[in-house]
Amino acid sequence: MRDHWRVVKLNEKAEVPVVGLIRGASPGAARALSGQIDRIVVTPDRVLIVDYKTVRPPPRHENEVSAVYLQQLASYRAALERIYPGRPVSCAILWT
Repeated sequence: MRDHWRVVKLNEKAEVPVVGLIRGASPGAARALSGQIDRIVVTPDRVLIVDYKTVRPPPRHENEVSAVYLQQLASYRAALERIYPGRPVSCAILWT
């Protein structure tokens, strides 16, 4: 287990800028994305995006999470899927 965490730590980055074009709402359309990912972990098998939120109190259930937050993470995922093709990209919100 200790070796696993060492590998993850080596591939972890904080406050990563992300800029690019992602798929737009209509077919063939693109939209610009410019943001900053709070934490990203890249392994040979997958990518994990973690976004920190300080909303008090945090939502009690998934369906109470703001649509704005979900769209933000979906945009980040779309960009990273282009950067890391073939790797699943997962997203998480960490309520601090």
